[in-house]
Amino acid sequence: MKKPKLILIDLDGTLVDSVPDLAYSIDGMMQQIGREPRGEAQVRDWVGNGVEKLVKRALSGEMDGEPDASEFNRANPIFLELYQRHNGEKSRLYPGVAEGLAYLASAGYSLGCVTNKAARFTEPLLEALSIRDRFGIVVSGDSLPRKKPDPLPLLHAADFFGLNPADALMLGDSVSDVKAARAAGFQVICVNYGYNHGEDIRLAEPDSVIGSFVDLKAML
Repeated sequence: MKKPKLILIDLDGTLVDSVPDLAYSIDGMMQQIGREPRGEAQVRDWVGNGVEKLVKRALSGEMDGEPDASEFNRANPIFLELYQRHNGEKSRLYPGVAEGLAYLASAGYSLGCVTNKAARFTEPLLEALSIRDRFGIVVSGDSLPRKKPDPLPLLHAADFFGLNPADALMLGDSVSDVKAARAAGFQVICVNYGYNHGEDIRLAEPDSVIGSFVDLKAML
């Protein structure tokens, strides 16, 4: 791989396992509307395309399901309130992330976080896990008119640092990360432990796959 100057990193499923808090909030939402909770294992398969999609999947029980609009409009505010209250309580950095970020910072890479999570949840989560100051820019799912897999968030971050896409790398866990990177002209590395709806991320053909952030030192 070409040595990058800029590394943009996804949040949920790459830096942080946020499923425990998401599942707690989804199950609380389901109970408040009189329905059975879904459980953490099921929520783990549904995470990865933003909280609105997650709520729709929980209500419909399907990846691409569309619940009744009135039920969604009732349930979604309940979920948002629960998640805002509990965001960061049980979420944890994946093993190797803290060490990997320390290495990348010490090696002089420009770092950004690019996520589809809304800013109201992104910033508090980064602060709660004490990694906000690792990133020169944070681009959330509602920071710009379009989010991943659109290339706009990646190109915006590269422009912020005054760097060319050819000198940039996206580090993520999902097909959306790979698609966004390819469209933006970035190299892309994926972790093998994240949220990709149960599918092997190798099928998306990133440039490389790693099992831990500590692998980055040898690779880069």
